[in-house]
Amino acid sequence: MASRFSGALQLTDLDDFITPSQECIKPVKIEKKKSKTGAKIKIGDDGYFDLSSGKEQKLQKVEITLADCLACSGCITSAESVLVTRQSQEELLRVFSERKYTDTKGVTRDVSLVVISLSPQPTLSIAARYKMEPEEATRKLVGYFKSLGADLVLDMTVAEDISLLEAQQEFLQRYRDQQNEHLPMLASSCPGWVCYAEKTHGNFILPYISSTKSPQQIMGSLVKQHLSAKRELSPGEVYHVTFMPCYDKKLEASREDFYSDILSCHDVDCVITAIELEQMLANSDQCLSEVDCCDLDNPWGDTDTQGIRSHVGSGSGGYADQIFLYAAEQLFGETNAQLCYRNLRNPDFREVTLEKDGTEVLRFAIANGFRNIQNLVQKLKRGKSPYHYVEVMACPSGCLNGGAQIRPVNGETGRDLIAQLQSMYTQLPVSHPSHNRLVKQLYTEWLDGRESDKAKAILHTSYHALEKNDIALNIKW
Repeated sequence: MASRFSGALQLTDLDDFITPSQECIKPVKIEKKKSKTGAKIKIGDDGYFDLSSGKEQKLQKVEITLADCLACSGCITSAESVLVTRQSQEELLRVFSERKYTDTKGVTRDVSLVVISLSPQPTLSIAARYKMEPEEATRKLVGYFKSLGADLVLDMTVAEDISLLEAQQEFLQRYRDQQNEHLPMLASSCPGWVCYAEKTHGNFILPYISSTKSPQQIMGSLVKQHLSAKRELSPGEVYHVTFMPCYDKKLEASREDFYSDILSCHDVDCVITAIELEQMLANSDQCLSEVDCCDLDNPWGDTDTQGIRSHVGSGSGGYADQIFLYAAEQLFGETNAQLCYRNLRNPDFREVTLEKDGTEVLRFAIANGFRNIQNLVQKLKRGKSPYHYVEVMACPSGCLNGGAQIRPVNGETGRDLIAQLQSMYTQLPVSHPSHNRLVKQLYTEWLDGRESDKAKAILHTSYHALEKNDIALNIKW
């Protein structure tokens, strides 16, 4: 099975593609009694072993999870079936059927509320695949998930807006701190890029990466903490599923950083992608066009449900554009700054600048794809990076071309499909984070204000360098 994890995870070294039998090994603890005379161990072909005690025992099956891979300094393997035991469509359907799930700590929990959170990129992928308008595709997706057993289906506009607002404020603080050497600030919403940075460049690159959580994880905190409290449920009773454009989001959801010991749960329990949803429909012989339409849910009170929205800028969420415009106004009083990007090596590496009184005061860039990421990192290591902020995404063309987006059909080229998705994204209603009433309401009611310690704890995270192990398979001879 070909891996669909992002190129930044796959192409780190020549030895990235290894099988679990070669490298991914978890020891099995075998309980045995002490013996003065010792014991002979015989292992049979059927998996049974004998400690010469007359009693045969069966070896336990070992599973390697996404959390194990995140804790390892080695690879992301091509054995996806090994990796995604709790992040699969089969697991989701099982939870819908049994209304129970087993968390990463091995605790089985009853499910009182199943919440699905939709992000725009895979929704547009579904719309293109089934030749629908985005609004119709959204309502069909809501109807489909409700038919499976979902209790609430929400859009993620509020989490995207909060993530942008936090990133804007974080950039301003870094820029104003003249002693801060950690510019450019690098976007943190792409888990493929973050995982690559942690495993490959470690403590050198991590201080540059924004501490703001991705929209997926902010939505996870919102659902598990705020929504569960409104429904008078414990967070563990809520099963939270996100609909995402890439498999790397499964890695992000599995991070120990996003497991709360106090709440005893992850922020996101399962990640489903556009490709997996297409497979779910095919396996059940269903056609999305025949599914009943339903409206998105609005559990937030008086605030209107926004629906799927775009943001000014790239189809990855518009981080560079939004932060550039905000910084231009807040730092230099430019209320009508022009976003005129210039391509550098290729269309996936482009930059935009702001001049004030003939002097360049801001230089931002967008770097998509592993090759451009490598060039960016090398510039940083040589001390020759001219940028203040870079929107970094592991996939070429960004999140609209995520590794789990539905691939072209009927002779369509990949470039044509990406252009179609980009056009659909720009035609969506635009969300302006600072004008979102729900965001303001949540900052007040849930987070105790934008500058509170609670807001910083919930909306920000940290990263960890992993020391590379010198094992035979990754030594360069």
